This record gives sequence, structure tokens and C-alpha cells, in this order.
Amino acid sequence: MLPMDYHNVQPGARKHRSMAEELVADLSRRIYEGEFARATKLPTESQVMQTHGVSRTVVREAISRLQAAGLVETRHGIGTFVCDIPSPSGFRIDPASIVTLSDVLAVLELRISLEVEAAGLASHRRTNEQLQLMRDSLDILKSNAISAEYAVAADFQFHQQIALATGNRYFTDIMLHLEVSILPRARVHSTRQANNGKEPYVERLSREHEAIYQAIARGDSDAARAAMRLHLSNSRERMRRSYEAATPAD
Repeated sequence: MLPMDYHNVQPGARKHRSMAEELVADLSRRIYEGEFARATKLPTESQVMQTHGVSRTVVREAISRLQAAGLVETRHGIGTFVCDIPSPSGFRIDPASIVTLSDVLAVLELRISLEVEAAGLASHRRTNEQLQLMRDSLDILKSNAISAEYAVAADFQFHQQIALATGNRYFTDIMLHLEVSILPRARVHSTRQANNGKEPYVERLSREHEAIYQAIARGDSDAARAAMRLHLSNSRERMRRSYEAATPAD
């Protein structure tokens, strides 16, 4: 059974919030993948409305979320631009402060604490549409010709869909900041290093994600939490090894 406060949200408000969160996920992904480069202007509200089939209110809420995550800034009378430097407003960890291996691993520990619970919540709250989007991301990861960068993008989308499926926008906002602002370059580096191993990195990643997906699909919150914890713990270890392999011995 879902928590009472989740049931008390009116269906219309839930749908509106879900549409805004889906738009946030799409725009943030396009920023992350470089389609919207740093300092470039985003499409106008009217263009986004037409492209995504959403209302102006949904667009403005999504832009507000992106601003809170430090990804964009709005210049009145000019438009909304992708940020060069994350905004100091809202939740923020300065990417420039993530310098050492210990820093990166500490951020991963924070992710574990958040995403383990997110997986448990998503197992009860996800919609069929959200489950399908998770499936789509996994199918991309299983592509034989996938590059390291594209694997990271598909990985990002999978985790974002789990955050969206919690129905709790604070999970989405915090995890969006962690994924987009802090970890992508480190994860691409880790992916490239891991691909040098005997077993392809993407195959291991796909198996771990599949376990998370199957637990969420069948509504098993304990299994979803356990699978997410195992996946992120393994990711932390892979990243530690990749950093050590890239660091010249004294």
C-alpha cells in the first residue's frame, strides 16, 4: 500500500507534476549529452510547449527545477541559457570541490543512501509508462555498438526514471544535480577503463540494472533496494579501480 500522503495528491496534480518531471529529465539529458551546449539558449517556452505537447505552466515548472539544479539561468527579456557555472541557489555541491578519489567515492556514498530508498519507493509507485522508459534505457545499454559516452547517457536515464517513479520531486532534484553536475566525466572515464577488462563493462552494467528493473517491475521493494545497493557498491569499486589504474605509481 502506498503512503497516505501520496494517495491524497489529486490525480490532476500528480499528472501535472509527472509531466514537469518528464520534461526536466528530457531537457537535462539533452544538456548532459551536449545537444544544448554551455552558454547556449534553450528553445522558447512556446517551442517547448509545441514540441512536448505540454502547457506553459508545465514548461515554467520544469525550467524552475533546472534553475534550482544549477543547470540553466533565465535572463529576463532574453531567454533561458545553459549555465557555465552552477547557480549557488538550491541544493548544490560545487563540482570543482570533487578533486580526489576520496571526494568522488564520498559522493557515490551519498548516491547509495538516496538511490537505494528511491528504488524501494519506485517499486510501489511507478507507472507502466515509467517502467517502459526504464526498459527502453536498458535496451539501449544492451546494444552491441554502444559507445562509452552513450552507455553513461543510458545509465543516467535509467536512474532518472527511478527517481521520477518515486513521486517525490526532491529525489529527482538532488539526483539530477549529482548526476549531471558532478559525476558524468568521472563515469565516462570509469567506463573506458572498465572496458579494458576481460568481461565487457556494459554486460556487467546491464545485468545489475536488469536485477533492479525486475524487482521494481514485480513490486518487490526489498529486492529493489538490495539490487540497487549492490549495483552502486560495485560502481564505487569500479571507479576506485579505474582511478588507481590511471594514477602513475610513485
